[in-house]
Amino acid sequence: MVHQYKNNGYNIVLDVNSGAVHIVDDVMYDVIPMFEENTKEEIIQSLESKYNKADVEEAWEEVKELADDEQLFTKDEYEGYIEQFKTRPTVVKALCLHIAHDCNLACRYCFAEEGEYHGRRELMSFEVGKAALDFLIANSGNRRNLEVDFFGGEPLMNFDVVKQLVAYGREQEKIHNKNFRFTLTTNGVLLNDDIMEFANKEMGNVVLSIDGRKEVHDYMRPFRKGAGSYDLIVPKFQKFADSRNQERYYVRGTFTHNNLDFSEDVLHLADLGFKQISVEPVVAQPTESYALKEEDLPQLFEEYDKLAVEMIKRHKEGKDFNFFHFMIDLEGGPCVAKRLSGCGSGTEYLAVTPWGDFYPCHQFVGNEKFLMGNVYDGIKNTELQSEFKCCNVYAKEKCRNCFARFYCSGGCAANSYNFHGSITDAYDIGCELEKKRIECAIMIKAALADEA
Repeated sequence: MVHQYKNNGYNIVLDVNSGAVHIVDDVMYDVIPMFEENTKEEIIQSLESKYNKADVEEAWEEVKELADDEQLFTKDEYEGYIEQFKTRPTVVKALCLHIAHDCNLACRYCFAEEGEYHGRRELMSFEVGKAALDFLIANSGNRRNLEVDFFGGEPLMNFDVVKQLVAYGREQEKIHNKNFRFTLTTNGVLLNDDIMEFANKEMGNVVLSIDGRKEVHDYMRPFRKGAGSYDLIVPKFQKFADSRNQERYYVRGTFTHNNLDFSEDVLHLADLGFKQISVEPVVAQPTESYALKEEDLPQLFEEYDKLAVEMIKRHKEGKDFNFFHFMIDLEGGPCVAKRLSGCGSGTEYLAVTPWGDFYPCHQFVGNEKFLMGNVYDGIKNTELQSEFKCCNVYAKEKCRNCFARFYCSGGCAANSYNFHGSITDAYDIGCELEKKRIECAIMIKAALADEA
């Protein structure tokens, strides 16, 4: 399978199954889609009014050479591999601890309903968190590196328990020969010097929630009485990012129908001095006024293109920053299992409520259909676990012939369920945006290689 497109003056050809990327001239770009179904003579005849015959012949030879070297038109050899993957023992490697089902903001798009996830407000106790870490250790098999994300609501509303659980985890590392990577997601309202110092010592990554420009952020992320939170958090986030040497963190925003010009928000964050930036599309039902609509896609595509070109320009000026959705590894990339099955929700990755219930991920929390067990009794709904284990790009019809499948791994199971009632479907607007982001990311790589 081959995917071709033009972007920012580049003719780009992606061989999907091998991952090889080729930047080609116009003649070769036109020869490639005809190569498999036509003879050399038919291709020359078809293109003779457009190109010199010798140029077409040369392009055909180059395409044939790439095909012979398995850099074009390669076969998919991974479908058989996924069958082996599905029969492997389940090893848990990451937990999302809902340390606080409560929040001090009232974000309009919050899927967690101001932190309580359609249920009651509650803070996780040390005892529940301890049992969760014990479960993770016991079910991690031979895997040494484990990840625990402190999530909410707003986790800093329960910071004492965060500190206790980190201390407990560090004790258990020595006993069980494990290595915990703790991460934290925060809106920054309660952030202070002591918390920053602790996080810099103990947190492998910190996600700082901010949506971009002041008017955008304050409209979508206000306090419950309506006041905006931008002016309070920005100086804290700037100080925190600098204290981490502009590494091991992300400022993470959400764009909606209200700010379709979201590239301006990304650049605003870059201009504030942030080097690690993620601004992602809201996922919301069409009934919400801020939901992205199909008719928004052309403008959003333009915004991604505009952002990609600006990032290349800033790179030349020595003003680089990373944009999460344009970060792509064309050389190594994630392992085959990861590329086929994605985040591992419901199997390798679980969310834990404040009272200790397991769900496949944070976006399923509160939907009793997806209750999997609890920290004391373990996984009880093994049928659901098996269903998630079988969720991969080959289980999704929309993914089978999509060029992006090895980059997005089939997309988010929760989004698929929320829009189509099945974890093996796909959220269509999300798919279109993901494909555009991948195209931009590859173009940026081409531009930077061209510059080198």
